[in-house]
Amino acid sequence: MMNLFELLLVLATVVGIGDSNIIRVKEDTGQIQTVKLTCINLPNATQKPYSLAATQELKQVLPVGSPVVIRRVTQNEGDRIIGEIFVDNQSVNLRLVAKGNAVVDQDSIDNCEETKTQYLIAQANAKNKRLGIWQQITPATTRKSPR
Repeated sequence: MMNLFELLLVLATVVGIGDSNIIRVKEDTGQIQTVKLTCINLPNATQKPYSLAATQELKQVLPVGSPVVIRRVTQNEGDRIIGEIFVDNQSVNLRLVAKGNAVVDQDSIDNCEETKTQYLIAQANAKNKRLGIWQQITPATTRKSPR
C-alpha cells in the first residue's frame, strides 16, 4: 500500500537560471523542465541589487551542467515543477534563505514541513546578521540605542 505522502525525487542537470526563483533543468529522461523553488520568495527584478545578488548566488551554486536532485512537491497547470533543489545533499532553497537572498514564503512553507524549522531559523539568523535583503531593514533596537 502506498503512503499518502510519497516523496518524488527527480535526477536532473541544470541547463539555466531564469528570473528569481526559476531554474531550467534537463531530467535524466532527457526532458527539459522548469522548476519553481518552493518554500521561499526571492526578490523580484524591481528590488535591485537584491534580485541580482539572489540570481548570482543561484548561478554560483547551480552552474549550467551541474547535477541536482529535485524534491518535487507538485506540478502546476503550466507543467512547471514546484520543488526543492538539492546539491550535494543540501537544499539550495534553504541556502538562499540562510544567506539573506530569499525569505520564507508563508504560503508554501508547509511544502517543506520536515525542514520548516530550519527555514525559520535560517531566516532569523540572516535577519539578525543583516545579510542580503535584511541590510535594507533597520532593526528597532538599532534606531533606539546607537552602538
